[in-house]
Amino acid sequence: MLESNKVLIPKIAYPSYQVSGLISKSEVVEVDIDSNTWPEADLAWVNTPSNPTGRVHSEAELHGNIAWARSGSKVLAVDECYVPFPDSKKPISIFSLTKGDNRNIIAAHSLSKRSNLAGYRAGFIFGDPRIINQLLEVRKHLGLMVPLPVQAAMVAALSDETHVHEQAARYVARRKVLVAALTAAGFTIDFSEAGLYIWCSRSESDWEMVAWFADRGILTTPGSFYGQAGKNCLRISLTATDKNINAAADRIRQG
Repeated sequence: MLESNKVLIPKIAYPSYQVSGLISKSEVVEVDIDSNTWPEADLAWVNTPSNPTGRVHSEAELHGNIAWARSGSKVLAVDECYVPFPDSKKPISIFSLTKGDNRNIIAAHSLSKRSNLAGYRAGFIFGDPRIINQLLEVRKHLGLMVPLPVQAAMVAALSDETHVHEQAARYVARRKVLVAALTAAGFTIDFSEAGLYIWCSRSESDWEMVAWFADRGILTTPGSFYGQAGKNCLRISLTATDKNINAAADRIRQG
């Protein structure tokens, strides 16, 4: 069984990567996307498009990540949960660059995002068969099998792409509305090139910005929730209804 003594995670990232490393009693190290700067490790997490920043990593960056995985007995785990939702940039899967060689690489997808099935705990991992087989053994013995009704729902969702494109278009439209309001209110939009979120900043701390939005009846997430590198930024979700997004934009413009 593969075990990781040292795990690399993005400097700004959803906390699950760090928590999973801590649970496995691994050393967790925060890194940038450039794998030339990475220290020696057993496993590295990459998230494209990023949660929370919406950054779409380039082909050159992903090729570098692949080279890192090929350079020894290492695992590259790519969180691709937001790939179905492009905006100013179109994200790609790591496997569009591997030329059919999945060695040392796995990718994770979630129907919570793709098909709005949050709560079903429905998703999948694919890639290197050797790693997948080990994950299957672990899940089996821990009793983590996916219930049959959830599997049926996954088959139905994965058999249809229309609803995915419709949802992607909603996020693009909502982002346009909020970005215009935020820019008018003095916020700088950072990345936010794809996915479900806007990553923004202003000349104040994340908690000061959270308070500013709260005074206007808008809930946001402080950037420090995703690591100290995000302490001067804010994440805004695009998952509210169109009506609520428009109302929030109006309140932002009013200052």
